Amino acid sequence: MCWVLTNGMAGFETQGIGIADALGLTPVVKRVTPPAPYRWLAPHGPAAPDANIKAPWPDLLIASGRQSIPYARMIKRASKGKTFVVILQNPRVSPAQFDLVWAPAHDELTGPNVISTLVSPHRLTRERLRDEAAIWEPKLAHLPRPRVAVLVGGKNAIYDFDEAAAAKLGAQLAALTDKKGVSLMVTPSRRTGEAQTKIIKDALADKPAYVWDGTGDNPYFGFLGQADAVIVTSDSVNMVGEAAFTGKPVYVVELSGHSAKFRRFLDAMYEKAAARPFTGTLESWEYAPLNATHDIAEAIRTRFANR
Repeated sequence: MCWVLTNGMAGFETQGIGIADALGLTPVVKRVTPPAPYRWLAPHGPAAPDANIKAPWPDLLIASGRQSIPYARMIKRASKGKTFVVILQNPRVSPAQFDLVWAPAHDELTGPNVISTLVSPHRLTRERLRDEAAIWEPKLAHLPRPRVAVLVGGKNAIYDFDEAAAAKLGAQLAALTDKKGVSLMVTPSRRTGEAQTKIIKDALADKPAYVWDGTGDNPYFGFLGQADAVIVTSDSVNMVGEAAFTGKPVYVVELSGHSAKFRRFLDAMYEKAAARPFTGTLESWEYAPLNATHDIAEAIRTRFANR
């Protein structure tokens, strides 16, 4: 039995489920919302009582996020070490408390039971990309090739994406359709902003472009499956990493803002030739697709068998 334990944040949960999927497991998803003062003390304090977190304990626990760490320690202790505990992301406590810790390379976390990869785990597979591409083909059939997926994030604690940035991106995208003869598949996110989304949509109004309006099924995976190239904003490590899973040319729109960790990540992606900065033009190159999910799953499988 496998549990994926998080505070319910989609990014954490998706990573854990993706790894469980890669291991051929159907996980039980557990979500914790500890009250104060427990949530203030995490990851260092004890686990808050939770009726949903009880024996029988799983054989494998995949936990992610600060609020999950006290529960991961408690489960390892209560199971008398029988539960193999995997932590995703930097736990902010000693990795030696767990069986295996994965952290992105840009976190620079080290230890005998720590593994790192350039990109993050996810739920993408070749089959899913193919299937989602087929689902979206009828809606995109009017778009000529080459088709470029444009993954637009937005403002976060590190980066800004104001209306001026949206106008610049919209103008660059419109110019691409004129100069390179490409069509565009654009998916804004919840963080993009209504004004910014409208600016981009208006810039592409008379161009060969499909801009998702936020209703109905999310086209994210379908656009990746359809893409001959991908343009993605720099605010999301996950989006950049998922784009690099396709093996297609990936261009990063570097937004205003700075983070040493994000800088290390982007520079490593450029050095790996898995991505290039977006300067308003397109080129073509090849690289080995990045698949951290497989690498992490294999590390878990090996260490679980040898413990």
